[in-house]
Amino acid sequence: MSTEQEQQVTDTLERLHAADGVDAVEAIRVEALGKQGWISQLMKTLGKMSPEERQSEAPRIQGLRARVAEAVEDRKAALEAAALEERLASERLDLTLPAPQAPRGTVHPVAQVMDELAEIFADLGFAVATGPEIETDWHNFTALNMAETHPARAAHDTFYFPDRNADGYQMLLRTHTSPVQIRSMQDHGAPLRIIAPGRTYRSDSDATHTPMFHQVEGLVIDEGIHLGHLKWTLETFLKAFFERDDIVLRLRPSYFPFTEPSVEVDVGYATEGGRRVVGGDGDAPGHAWMELLGSGMVNRRVLEFAGVDPERYSGFAFGCGIDRLAMLKYGMNDLRAFFDGDARWLSHYGFGAVDQPTLSGGVGAPVGVGA
Repeated sequence: MSTEQEQQVTDTLERLHAADGVDAVEAIRVEALGKQGWISQLMKTLGKMSPEERQSEAPRIQGLRARVAEAVEDRKAALEAAALEERLASERLDLTLPAPQAPRGTVHPVAQVMDELAEIFADLGFAVATGPEIETDWHNFTALNMAETHPARAAHDTFYFPDRNADGYQMLLRTHTSPVQIRSMQDHGAPLRIIAPGRTYRSDSDATHTPMFHQVEGLVIDEGIHLGHLKWTLETFLKAFFERDDIVLRLRPSYFPFTEPSVEVDVGYATEGGRRVVGGDGDAPGHAWMELLGSGMVNRRVLEFAGVDPERYSGFAFGCGIDRLAMLKYGMNDLRAFFDGDARWLSHYGFGAVDQPTLSGGVGAPVGVGA
């Protein structure tokens, strides 16, 4: 090794030892071992030497290169270790801080209200019944005393399928959950006490109507059932659902083919902050009446269709929209937003997955707990 090369090696090693950062070490490495570095240039001279010279010079130059490369790696490792020690000595992890909350989904208001309904009616002794969403026209219309000429049977109101089932019945998307009442009476007879929540379908769409919506219906069949039982059940249900004791109902005569007598049920409300708040007497100052649901005593022909003896048993039925109940209780004003799948809307109006409704803790949960 020439005196000049020896001095270059010595200078390089001294500079590496004095380097105070990884960037400085990298600069020295490039100067010596980079593509244009002085050691790399020495390596290129080997190609111009005779075989005898190359045999003697190659080990020397390779050794020089190895010394510098090893010194670079050692210095870089030492500097990185020192930086880590300094960071460990200066940084502290506060184990008392709560962990960051991971993103989580929310329970849709419709699902929440369904859980609330099941909780309330279970306390009243009702079972939850379900049935197919694709129904026969017999279960959906005929067994409910709806004549062939009834407007609800029209194609512009109901989604029909082009085919029929094995028994020759026209198939359709159910327009209400009333067929579940028929199937429950056929399967279990009387006495019977059920609610039937679920999806229903009608050809309708605006701010307060959608082609698919959710409905809950209730049915009680037993001996000696009368209209007073219906009113008490509805008052008890609505007081528990809206979590208010000042719920006042007004029953108006009406007509439904599957109940007789039939009554529309109005509830008193007041307008507060631009939204309807259920509660109070509709005839009181600042209050008004709002139609909430339909109900009545089960028509004896419906009992006969379902195989229940109308001479021995009587019953009442009621039905209302689950989506509308959610809108009234939690302050929503556009039904279409329920089915848009907007994560922002769900974050605002959704419910935490562990916030299950209970009668002791209140069936409702704070709006926006998932926000």
